[in-house]
Amino acid sequence: MGLIADFAAQGAQMLLVLALAPGLTGLVRKAKARLLRRRGPPLLQPYRDLIRLTRKEVVLAENASWLFRIIPYMIFAGTWVAAALVPTFARGLLFSWSADLIAIVALLGSARFFLTLAGMDVGTSFGGVGSSREAMIATLAEPAMIMIVFTLALLAGSTQLSVVAGFMLSPAIGLRVSLGLALIALIMVAIAENGRIPIDNPATHLELTMVHEAMVLEYSGRHLAVIELASSLKLLLYVSLIACVFAPWGLAPLRAHFVAQLGAAAIYVGKLAVGGVLLAVFETTIAKMRVFRVPDFLGVALMLGLLGALLLFVSRSL
Repeated sequence: MGLIADFAAQGAQMLLVLALAPGLTGLVRKAKARLLRRRGPPLLQPYRDLIRLTRKEVVLAENASWLFRIIPYMIFAGTWVAAALVPTFARGLLFSWSADLIAIVALLGSARFFLTLAGMDVGTSFGGVGSSREAMIATLAEPAMIMIVFTLALLAGSTQLSVVAGFMLSPAIGLRVSLGLALIALIMVAIAENGRIPIDNPATHLELTMVHEAMVLEYSGRHLAVIELASSLKLLLYVSLIACVFAPWGLAPLRAHFVAQLGAAAIYVGKLAVGGVLLAVFETTIAKMRVFRVPDFLGVALMLGLLGALLLFVSRSL
């Protein structure tokens, strides 16, 4: 019975992140609209958009290869697995041994690699521009993410998220400058990886500024629905990662009672709501920067992550 309960808890986490991902996107859009004194779309609009896209016919370019057809499913699979590995409502789940920060970075990097291939496969100018910009962002975002992982590993002694969350819950952690620097760097990387303002504006389709949209212009129907769902999962992944590492309160322990896990799931939904509202507030108070300023933005994130790791070599109390 214990193994069945473990499988059920792990399956519940996988379904939970899949069900909440479009809702988080809808919450951010709704909050931004309300902050701008507009009514905005309903919270359930992303779900309706996904259903509408799945019912539409898929239109493919004549020169699209077989890789162009399967890439959306590969992107979705890698992003879903990465999002499902992050502890949401419980620690020590069945597959917690594989919930490694380095593995999550590798899964996200693989999804990005296939997305850039999809942008270049058809051979359009917009797809090539978007892929080159995505590669430019990745060259700085991934090293910054690795430095953040290195900082957390030096503190917790492990890169497994359940171990890191347990360490952050211990009273010995205290206030540390290195953790503050890692948090700021992780937020900056999350903004860049998800193409949010000031890096990119997900609500516009301007050819000269878009990054993510330029790579998926040739997709339609169910292929576009899968990519949009993967994009929502990626946003949820980073919000969950920040909540798991820097706000792990409310996580249920290993093999906790069903009622405790249900309460922890409610706390997790609250964390997502707070993260979505804060993201909306941030995006409405800052302007989008020029594309050529993006390396400076990510360079600051890289330096913050590096400084956080170096401080731990100077003194373990920092």
